Amino acid sequence: MSRLSAAVPPWLAHALRAQRGPVPWSAVVRGALAAGPLLLVAVLSGRTSVGVVAALGAMLAGINDRPGSRRAAVRRLGVPALAGAGGLLAGSYAGQHVGAVTLTLLLTVLGLLAGAVSAVGPVASGAGTQLLVAAAIGAGMPLPEPGWQRALFFVGGAGWLLVLRLALPTPGATAGDYRFDGERDAVGGVYDAVAALLEAVGGPDAPGRRVALTAALDHAQDALGGPRLRPYTSSAAERRLHAQYAAALPLAEAATALAWAGEAVPARAVEGPRRLAVAVRTSTHTGPLPAPSRSAPALRALDDALLHAADAFDRGGDDSALHTRRRTATSLARTVLGSAGREYGLRVALCFGASVAVAQALHHARWYGSHSHWYWLPATAVFLVKPDLGPLASRVICRAAGTVLGAVLFAGFAALLPRPAGLVALVALCGALIPVATRHFAAQTAVVTVLVLSLVMVGGEPGASWSRIGETLLACAIVLLVGHLPALGQRGGGVRARLTHAAEAAHVYLAHVLDDGTTDDRAGRWTLRREAYRALAEARASIDLAAAELPALARHAEGTGEVAATLERLVDTTTACAVQLDDTGRLTPQHTERIAALLDELAEGRERAGLVVKEGQALPVPLAG
Repeated sequence: MSRLSAAVPPWLAHALRAQRGPVPWSAVVRGALAAGPLLLVAVLSGRTSVGVVAALGAMLAGINDRPGSRRAAVRRLGVPALAGAGGLLAGSYAGQHVGAVTLTLLLTVLGLLAGAVSAVGPVASGAGTQLLVAAAIGAGMPLPEPGWQRALFFVGGAGWLLVLRLALPTPGATAGDYRFDGERDAVGGVYDAVAALLEAVGGPDAPGRRVALTAALDHAQDALGGPRLRPYTSSAAERRLHAQYAAALPLAEAATALAWAGEAVPARAVEGPRRLAVAVRTSTHTGPLPAPSRSAPALRALDDALLHAADAFDRGGDDSALHTRRRTATSLARTVLGSAGREYGLRVALCFGASVAVAQALHHARWYGSHSHWYWLPATAVFLVKPDLGPLASRVICRAAGTVLGAVLFAGFAALLPRPAGLVALVALCGALIPVATRHFAAQTAVVTVLVLSLVMVGGEPGASWSRIGETLLACAIVLLVGHLPALGQRGGGVRARLTHAAEAAHVYLAHVLDDGTTDDRAGRWTLRREAYRALAEARASIDLAAAELPALARHAEGTGEVAATLERLVDTTTACAVQLDDTGRLTPQHTERIAALLDELAEGRERAGLVVKEGQALPVPLAG
């Protein structure tokens, strides 16, 4: 794939790239038990339309069913499902009581709101997507139930998948309380990432391993930080996992400082984190840890962190802090109303509104014939305009290819399978395939196309697979056109907003280490370090996506990659400074000179990239000794 990426343009290479990893068998089982059985029960009870709506809710929830803890799944699946129910309710009543022009305007405003809110984060983005897709389905799919019943059954379908997520044990998870297997795997992954970074110190793989450690820590924070009824951990097993996560933070800090120094560490230093990872996953004691090596400040910090972790593992610990701060309503509003929210909101509104207008025109011109299923066009546009799924050109290529493949496959299945039993079985099969298909947008589109067409046919409409291809290609054309319009807010606003946030987080972290001391408030320091690295990871992901756009769009993010790289080196250096100050109480000339050079490089890079430094945000220059 690396040779292919070098031989083809970035936008095409991204379309051909797929995620790798083991098959998520737990999600596959849940997918098979969700939409298909719900539809079967409805068909047997004579309420087929109810089953169609419930299966749609389960299908959309299945797209969001990703690896992680059960607690985190409540927010990841539940919030988008509630938003989808609201969209279905609004779309159903709007479609019944207003004309085509008013409906188009209402859905356009809804697109503006959903797009702006999507800038808050992944869960908000999923909620915005389901809100718009369900609104289009509610307005365009002919169903006998009133809007409130549709919304109720939609939530019921998604809720059934969430119940399966909470209740079913993970295959192969035999250690400890199975309810916390996602948390154990996430925390164990942090210790594995620490070991991998230590193993790569001094080599070319160290920067990538440090990025992987950031991803592991972010995943563990999310897994442990889901919604709860009480403001504290409610079981000994959960408290133990929180303490094990907290014990990994000084290890990660020491490993980052060693990677910054670039000197290879003794092989035995890797053994400790590996044993801690096994102990987390198996809920056992750590056993003997390797002998310490205390020849440098970072090695002494690593040894002290290992001893602290061993004590936390043996005693259970009582540190339940996740070293994260809750986002305030003001910060959320600033994100929604900021450049990223405005730019994305305008694009979603224009794409969604234009697709609704075109679909309404085709519908009233009876291009669809005697059956009303115009919702496919705006629903497709929603997925295409969603940047979470990749660069614009990649999304369009994958959506078109996936729809054609799905339509062809469904046409073959529909000709061979008995009705409705065969179609119900096909829905169950597609539900099981969704967790695997999410690795590539084209594969996901093909599976979802087969599933939705099966639901439509079970619901009483004739096959519409070929018209779906035409509508999908039309949606691709609309989104491509809107995506390249020159005057919809500041181009690259999302990238710049995330990069500016990362720079501000790096500033706060550096100021804390240099001005406020480190030994007395390590918990606060770890919180700021986690925020800085998480913000950097989000900025880097946004920059990588922007770089894979077509040249007309990619040029708006030029120079941001260099700024992100400088920020990463600055935060790594700040971490090394914190470890040095803990050990000796003063910085060496190497540390101070490195920070001063990085600050100068950062100022130049931000000026070249057009990133504005807020007044009063000048970064401090350290003084040696």
